Amino acid sequence: MNTLDQKINDHFQGLVVRKDLVKAVKGNAVVPSYVLEYLLGQYCATSDEATIQTGIETVREILRKHYVHRSEANLVRSEIARLGRLKVIDRIEVDFVDDNGSHEASFENLGISKVLIDADTVKKNSKLLVGGVWCIADLEYTPSESKAVCPWILTSLKPIQLSSFDHDNYLKMRRCFSTDEWIDLLMQSIGFNPEFFGKRSKLTQLSRLIPFCERNYNLIELGPKGTGKSHIYSEFSPHGTLVSGGEATLAKLFINNNSGKIGLVGYWDVVALDEFAGKNKKPDIKLIDTLKNYMANKSFNRGTGPQSAEASMVFIGNTSHNVPYLLKHSDLFHDLPENYRNAGGHAILDRLHLFVPGWEMDNLRNELFSDGYGFVVDYLAEVLRSLRDHDFSDRYSEHFSLSPDISTRDRDGINKTFAGLMKLLFPHGEATREEIEEVLKFAIEGRKRVKDQLMRIDATYGKVSFAYRDKEGKESLVKTLEEEEYPGFYYNKILDEDSAATVAVAQSIAAAPKTELREHHQTIQENQRGISFDSLLGPYLLGARKIVITDPYIRLFYQVRNLMEFIEMLVRQKKEDEVISIDLITVEDDYKCEQQLESLEKIKEACQMAGIEFKWEFATNGSIHARHIITDHGWKISLDRGLDIFQHYEMNDALSLTNRLQQFRPCKAFEATFIKL
Repeated sequence: MNTLDQKINDHFQGLVVRKDLVKAVKGNAVVPSYVLEYLLGQYCATSDEATIQTGIETVREILRKHYVHRSEANLVRSEIARLGRLKVIDRIEVDFVDDNGSHEASFENLGISKVLIDADTVKKNSKLLVGGVWCIADLEYTPSESKAVCPWILTSLKPIQLSSFDHDNYLKMRRCFSTDEWIDLLMQSIGFNPEFFGKRSKLTQLSRLIPFCERNYNLIELGPKGTGKSHIYSEFSPHGTLVSGGEATLAKLFINNNSGKIGLVGYWDVVALDEFAGKNKKPDIKLIDTLKNYMANKSFNRGTGPQSAEASMVFIGNTSHNVPYLLKHSDLFHDLPENYRNAGGHAILDRLHLFVPGWEMDNLRNELFSDGYGFVVDYLAEVLRSLRDHDFSDRYSEHFSLSPDISTRDRDGINKTFAGLMKLLFPHGEATREEIEEVLKFAIEGRKRVKDQLMRIDATYGKVSFAYRDKEGKESLVKTLEEEEYPGFYYNKILDEDSAATVAVAQSIAAAPKTELREHHQTIQENQRGISFDSLLGPYLLGARKIVITDPYIRLFYQVRNLMEFIEMLVRQKKEDEVISIDLITVEDDYKCEQQLESLEKIKEACQMAGIEFKWEFATNGSIHARHIITDHGWKISLDRGLDIFQHYEMNDALSLTNRLQQFRPCKAFEATFIKL
């Protein structure tokens, strides 16, 4: 275990589990992660390796004996009949029978129905009536000569979720962790390795949890396939349910007028609609109207009187094009059904509190998943549910105020996102001014993304200054990342062909290389793409005959590769008969010095055939603080991260564009200063 894992175990003993164990026990069981972690939490919530291995075997044995595979349902039913009674793990749903006022349970995998269940059990577990719940149940078989009598008897039922937790102790333990440690703990709790994510990416991932701790929160995430958009809502919590977009009906979501049965929003904390995007889909207009009113007023009415509910709504969908294409030709809501983008439907979009930029998420790959310790997910699910009772929306008012230009609806969206993130990161209420500002900016950007796209769809929406002010009156304007990346497309409207051609010419002129170099300071946001050594550094190195690189972190393979790509850039732009001298000043690696020396020697050998004279030296005192590049023709480029400006990407995939082209890689947050000497 690393230091953080040890600390997690010391402070939350019995409430955390090693996250790679889920894969170890899952096998071919088609069961949510929270069910497996519930069992792992009973037997493997420890750091003792021997106990963990014993616990894994115990959980495997429980699954082998009691989990019902659909393919083996007939065998399990026969076994129950032979033994008379058996404990099973299955998803159970209950129906109310109008004729006699009874309740009947259905076992999804076992394939049996009409099993009588007493009203008290249903009352204690109302979610059984809608959507179904994973349970551990004792089931008996008593044969009967009458076909009207069900031979199956449910003797006991226990939902797979934590019954209670100590909220005060949770807050007390939070104070033992720094903010960065706590964020990493939450990242590991949802299954991700925090080492492969920057701060912005971590906040973006954790924002998926806001609907679980904030009532009536409306979130949308659109992005490419394979980024794990629906994972949180299908696997993470027993208080959330994931519904395919095609199965979202008025009766299922709100109320069935025939039976009077309340829909999903009445029972679940989070209702997520998967596969929400799709230009050819034609959702029911009545569903859109009801959804619009519910998202605005927290209530719905289908002729039986107003009904209130607290479920947060999440909309998930795939995009068909990249961001610059969407911004140039349409908008970021382009892939939604037309009924959600026309005059009546886009009112739903205006009720969204946060637009999660799914295109910033990496495709899921093995190295992104954590093998560290995190909360048992049903414990964290109960924590988040309890935080729904708290209001953190005004926690920034001591230091900041929103621009008066921001409307009430925009303000509500910002406040709810801010409140949700504060509950996640600072449930104890102790955050610095800088931490509060970071969360506030994230919340403003998430709502601004919604409003800016609505302005593209409907010209009646007025332009809004999404800014905040500190107590000294200094105003800070917030921009979305895609606004920074693609300023030429961001505010474009749909144009006719002649106008579009005119704009294209103007943009091509604006994008033409500039020969005039100037002193300036440049800030790159985390996850920003379109940056390469060629575009960032190339113009300032053109014509140099000697370049001195000072960077202490040319040690690990990916850092050495960055250096090699820097040299490749120089080779591309130099004349064939030119010779360039490159001097590297770095720090010797204490643990892998031989590997470091071998890599640098290989670079030297490779450079010889390209007219590059490469040599290096290790700093005599073993440490360097400044990172910069100095040329012999009078430029100094100060880089606060040195050449290490790109986030982790799959280096072994030779057919990946992120591997081959720097401009497709998401950047780390960094700053560059260009100084004329």
